[in-house]
Amino acid sequence: MKLVFNLPHMLRIKAMSQPWEASVTGADQTRMAKCADEWGYDMIAVPEHFVIPNEHVELSGPHWLQSTVAQAYLAGATSNIKLNSCVTVLPLQHPIVLAKSLATADWMSGGRMMVTFGVGWLKPEFELLGVPFHERGRIADEYLAAIVELWTSESPSYQGKYVSFDDVAFEPKPVQKPHLPIWIGGDADGALRRAAKYASGWWSFLTPPEQIAERVNFIKSQPDYDGRAFDVVHGLGTGRVGEGHEVRDDPHGRPGMNAAEIVDRLGWLAEQGVTVSAVPLPPVRGVDEYLDYAQWVIEEIKPQVP
Repeated sequence: MKLVFNLPHMLRIKAMSQPWEASVTGADQTRMAKCADEWGYDMIAVPEHFVIPNEHVELSGPHWLQSTVAQAYLAGATSNIKLNSCVTVLPLQHPIVLAKSLATADWMSGGRMMVTFGVGWLKPEFELLGVPFHERGRIADEYLAAIVELWTSESPSYQGKYVSFDDVAFEPKPVQKPHLPIWIGGDADGALRRAAKYASGWWSFLTPPEQIAERVNFIKSQPDYDGRAFDVVHGLGTGRVGEGHEVRDDPHGRPGMNAAEIVDRLGWLAEQGVTVSAVPLPPVRGVDEYLDYAQWVIEEIKPQVP
């Protein structure tokens, strides 16, 4: 089981955030990322929104980073850990610019970038950015195809409704081949079909964990799935977040579980096909206490899970 290092104050959603997180600074995050890298955590993943309408702030909070910028910065501050997103809202960004940003960061980090793409859910955010919300799935499909073309072709060419290019050069290519890992976030059939076609991983959010194995079978049954290695992500605290970031009660994802509870739950998730998870942020009082807890997780918990 690979473990994601939960970096505090990446967001402040009501369902998951601890009160102490709001005082965590960028400098604190840099120090924590260096520790996670040293201790052997597998990944840091960065959430993303561009703007939050005031009507959603109570549940979603106002504090979100731009995922690719934050990933690139954290890659520069570390040496080994992978940098992912959870998720990059694909339809809200120009695919050529995004492809260039991710390829640049992968090239400069020596091949440590990943990306999890989602189609988004917050309609007012799309309206504010002038992107048609009800076309976001079709936009995402074109953008994904265009990005992969830019990353892999020596003479990139793509013709679509939402993006077109020809007779262009595109370098640097990603260090990782055929390109940096693409994961897909989301739970609808369309997202899972997208994962089957393009991705090497799926990040579940609203799918109940007892249905994960069934949904993974759905992905692997699609004609576009070619048998490639495939990761499945489900954090222990994921069940505490409902649709629209509503607060849910999940006894299996509460902060401060003891070692036996964490090991048992991670083992059960592994049986469902989960290969990547994360332990909820604990109810501590600050950065140093959290680092003590995070080191305990990597030293005591990780060796006990498959």
